Amino acid sequence: MFHAVIGAQYGDEGKGKMVDYLAEQADIVVRYQGGGNAGHTIVNQYGKFALHLVPSGIFHPHTISILGAGMVIHPTQLVNELQSLEEGGIDTSRLVISERAHMVLPYHIWQDKWEEEQRSKKVGTTLQGIGPAYQDKVGRFGLQFGELRNLDRFEQRLRQAWAAKVNRIPQLGEYGQFEDIWNELMAVRDRLLPYIKDTTPILYEAKQKNSHVLLEGQLGIMRDLDWGVYPFVTSSSPISGGIPAGAGIPPTAIARVTGITKAYTTAVGEGPFPTQLTDEHGEYLQKHGHEYGATTGRPRACGWLDIPTLRYGAWINGYTELALMKIDVLSGLKEIGVCTSYRIGDERHEWPLQSYDMENVTPEYTMLPGWDEDLSNCKSFDELPANAQAFVRQIEAWVGVPVRFVSVGPGRDQTIVRNVE
Repeated sequence: MFHAVIGAQYGDEGKGKMVDYLAEQADIVVRYQGGGNAGHTIVNQYGKFALHLVPSGIFHPHTISILGAGMVIHPTQLVNELQSLEEGGIDTSRLVISERAHMVLPYHIWQDKWEEEQRSKKVGTTLQGIGPAYQDKVGRFGLQFGELRNLDRFEQRLRQAWAAKVNRIPQLGEYGQFEDIWNELMAVRDRLLPYIKDTTPILYEAKQKNSHVLLEGQLGIMRDLDWGVYPFVTSSSPISGGIPAGAGIPPTAIARVTGITKAYTTAVGEGPFPTQLTDEHGEYLQKHGHEYGATTGRPRACGWLDIPTLRYGAWINGYTELALMKIDVLSGLKEIGVCTSYRIGDERHEWPLQSYDMENVTPEYTMLPGWDEDLSNCKSFDELPANAQAFVRQIEAWVGVPVRFVSVGPGRDQTIVRNVE
């Protein structure tokens, strides 16, 4: 079975914890898009890890972890991440890098910084070189990991790509020269070569054997290149529609889609965020939820749960179930707000709009009764306070998708599984 795990908000929803939890039963975990510009924070028996590139399945010794063709990967960042995992006692030998995945090269990071400096209205890029790497991929100037095998050909291709890049943006020459790029890549090439493979036979065989394959991306639907709050988006498609292209599987292979949402909403970066709270409630969520970006360390903006976003994602992604994360953070609030629609003037909207309209919407809230109890030791849904149970059921009713998982803390064992259809 091929099982997709999708971000249902702006990213940072807790996908890493759920993939880590679900990977215990998985044979393969595939990361299908994005790069090192967002991270998963994992807490398990090995310790606490911030993963930016490596799939969360790496912690399970029986699981193959694949970096798919839809990714753009910074070679040095990947080597550093592998080293950090190995220092924590994690075996990384079952990692596979698709030979078709593209490299984030040093000049992509230089370009990212230069372009963001030129913008009058910032996009909020993490300056990891992701956008420029995808630009080169689409423009057919990119370099794939499989090209590292033939060093003479690779050097020729890299020289051509750098010459074209600096010809178009001469200012990049102020950041570094070809020798800097070459030396950085050669320092990690031998380390990465054993991981680089053709992933098609692996996933084809998995389908024939009916293996359990988890598919994970980064960020969420509201940062999707086509369906998010453009231009404040990532450079790829984290939605379920991006999986077949990024992982290299047929769309019909995906049998289960889990949408991951927090019990409230958070966002890092620029762009509209209708339910953002700048009062004591926003401070409460940020403090009690420890809301800081895994990659940038930037504080996340916090707001009430946004039902139009969840409803939108349920349609576009085809969620078969939801995982509700961080419901424990809401403990102690007398009332909990939930945005059920937006209003612009006399018009009411139940779906997200284009970003230029989203900047002008007024969220319409339904206030639900809160609870004071600590949820961190609850092991079943029935153990949750009545108001917390009602909160979950109300979300199901508004979105039309069952909530199968309820997370009451960062640990694997702090996950309630419900038998719902």
